[in-house]
Amino acid sequence: MTTRGALKYEGKAKRVYATDTAEEYVVEYKDDATAFNGVKKAQIGGKGAVNNAITAHLFPQLEAAGIPTHFLAQLSETEQRVRAVTIIPVEVIVRNVAAGSFSKRLGIEEGTALARPVVEFCYKSDALGDPLINTDTAVALGWATPGELDRIRELALKVQAFLVPYFAARGVKLIDFKLEFGRTADGTVILADEISPDTCRFWDAQTGEKLDKDRFRRDLGGVEDAYNEMLRRVMAPAGT
Repeated sequence: MTTRGALKYEGKAKRVYATDTAEEYVVEYKDDATAFNGVKKAQIGGKGAVNNAITAHLFPQLEAAGIPTHFLAQLSETEQRVRAVTIIPVEVIVRNVAAGSFSKRLGIEEGTALARPVVEFCYKSDALGDPLINTDTAVALGWATPGELDRIRELALKVQAFLVPYFAARGVKLIDFKLEFGRTADGTVILADEISPDTCRFWDAQTGEKLDKDRFRRDLGGVEDAYNEMLRRVMAPAGT
């Protein structure tokens, strides 16, 4: 039985609590939704439960594929037990298809397939809008070491290699996704945070319908339905 202790951190979509074990935390997923680094805010009914369920389903499979994660167990509809980590303030975006800020920044039509996955690094800072950075910046400012950044890139591409066929087998095109990594007490870099419609762009492979947070960002409607549809597909056997 995991005992939830003091609140350690509250972000836009989750709360992190201490436990009676120093090496473990409890993460609670919220229904709060934000976009544009917190400028747009709302509640999406059931979002926390959906994101928790999807992450709890995918992270053990990533572990089995050789990608170390912080996930230990799902505790409830909105809670999970995780390894305690210190989050590295360098977010990673892996892009398979041009979309969102990438399209706007480079003047490339959204939906243009990329010849290879593009890995981008951002400084994790809502106040600054998560600006793009390069590896020299991350090292010079002490956010990560060269070895950690190499490991983060390696793991991010392993996640990409697992997720693309996983979703394709369920009729979903993985356009891009954001990852966060953390250090354990012994300095090991592992995957943290979540994989969900909050952190990924999912398009229906046949229709191109958006099944992710862009429905909220762009006022497309049907946000709850899209999240629940992604949960259904994630849990479905391949080919269904």
